[in-house]
Amino acid sequence: MSRIGKLPIAIPAGVTVTVSNDNVVTVKGPKGELSQQVDPLISVNVEGAVCHVTRPNDEKESRAKHGLYRALIHNMVVGVSEGYKKTLELVGVGYRVEAQGQILNFSLGYTHPIYLGLPKEVKVETKSERNQNPLVILESADKQLLGQICAKIRSFRKPEPYKGKGIKFQGEVLRRKAGKSAGK
Repeated sequence: MSRIGKLPIAIPAGVTVTVSNDNVVTVKGPKGELSQQVDPLISVNVEGAVCHVTRPNDEKESRAKHGLYRALIHNMVVGVSEGYKKTLELVGVGYRVEAQGQILNFSLGYTHPIYLGLPKEVKVETKSERNQNPLVILESADKQLLGQICAKIRSFRKPEPYKGKGIKFQGEVLRRKAGKSAGK
């Protein structure tokens, strides 16, 4: 039995989980509404304030999907009740970011600014304080969407191992390399 898949999903107060006939799980809560199509192999049962994900047999495919769908449904429940938050830090001289509504404007040392439009499900905030690295704070109920956006922002200027310049998650520890050693 899957260690993750067999764990029950606790449904907090104010959150409703419904399963439709075509295996679509919909989770509604104070932070929004999310839905996920579940494979027909996996069955989802909601009993009171607990949700169980079960599989019919021990075939390789159903074992693989058991833990996956349990984790996806759990992430949706946590997202609509508490929400997810990620903070990105811009490390580098002259690196700047500013938010104009749902559009982020990055200055990352290229010859041109980079503009990124964000979906309405994501709330964005930027902080630029003197003698501090600029921060981008992203909040959303959808963990998957938030991760994709963070990966896209990070891809504009990945952190490099020599000086540590680039866009990184706040608190992330980078493996640093020694530079060239002086020749004779």
